[in-house]
Amino acid sequence: MADPKVLSVAELSFLLKNVLEIEFPEVWVAGEISNLSRPQSGHCYFTLKDNDAQIRGVLWRGTAERMKFDLKDGMQVICVGNIDLYPPRGTYQLVVRFAEPTGIGPLQVAFKQLHEKLKAEGLFEPARKKPIPRIPERIGVITSPTGAAVRDFLQVLNRRWNFTDITIIPTRVQGDEATREIANAIRAANSITPKFDVLVITRGGGSLEDLWCFNEEEVVRAIVASAIPTISAIGHEIDVTLSDLASDERALTPSEAAEKVAPSRDEIIRSVNRSKDYLNQLLFSKLESAVEKLNQIESRPIFRKPLESIRNFQRRLDELEADANRSISQMTLNQKNQVAALARQLESVSPLAVLQRGYCVTQLTDEKSSLVNSVTVIKKGDLVRTQVADGSFISRIESSE
Repeated sequence: MADPKVLSVAELSFLLKNVLEIEFPEVWVAGEISNLSRPQSGHCYFTLKDNDAQIRGVLWRGTAERMKFDLKDGMQVICVGNIDLYPPRGTYQLVVRFAEPTGIGPLQVAFKQLHEKLKAEGLFEPARKKPIPRIPERIGVITSPTGAAVRDFLQVLNRRWNFTDITIIPTRVQGDEATREIANAIRAANSITPKFDVLVITRGGGSLEDLWCFNEEEVVRAIVASAIPTISAIGHEIDVTLSDLASDERALTPSEAAEKVAPSRDEIIRSVNRSKDYLNQLLFSKLESAVEKLNQIESRPIFRKPLESIRNFQRRLDELEADANRSISQMTLNQKNQVAALARQLESVSPLAVLQRGYCVTQLTDEKSSLVNSVTVIKKGDLVRTQVADGSFISRIESSE
């Protein structure tokens, strides 16, 4: 009996790897995602399991970036790929080339995931949305120039209000290149001068795949970053995209977008006529009130007999003048009486009155004019001045006692 061939671990792993790759070039496996990890390399590593078994799975970075949705723990998926052996660990794994959720399409999952992400950032909040001007002068329309949407929009707009400058910014609205073109068109519209008053982003109806470019994060963020108010009119009434939620105003159809972006000419005319009637009514009411006030003023006595009032004022002025003169005369008389009484009081204590009764005042004729109130202040030969009631005289002292 020949000796059995002894294989190294590496050789055995290589043989098993070849067998697995040949026998299982493509398998479809359904299960639940668990233990999901995504390091900085971008590859996804996870476990695909059911109630009875589990298998390791890997999703390489290039494949992961092409998927419309992100894998999450607990997600039920169907994976398509091949079985591979990982020699360093001696374990086999499923290399996934395609995956989709079970029970719901991948685009619907991607829509839900991105909606939750952007909603958490506040991109759909009403508080951040800008008002649409009532009567815009310049409108930018981002759409396919050959589609039915732009024709419907222009037809309704021209019927309602044809005093607006409209610029069509052509772009694809479907396909792989549409996302980048729509986002670039929004950014370009914001750089055009003179500035647009409002942007309309529109296209006709279609499947979820056809409208998917309006659910891409790049387009949504471009709408949010726009300084120009935006109206989104994508698809039909039942179609709701993330661009609709991010726009400042959503229209169900391109035709409704035209109704939202500009007023009805007939409605404006009716509004102007209502305002005109109201102003006429208000003016007539003001005029009637003014005429009534004027009639009331005209009926007052001062306007019926203006001279009578003047004469009354003159008469009153004369009376006041007479009262003033009487008051002045009385005051003058009172003042005279008071002065006379004071004069009498002064006269009673005046030295002159004493002199009239025979008394006199004698002063030395020296520089000080000292009063002679004692014989001790004079001596023989001094000159003195004597004041009497009707004058004065000078004497020489011969002797004193």
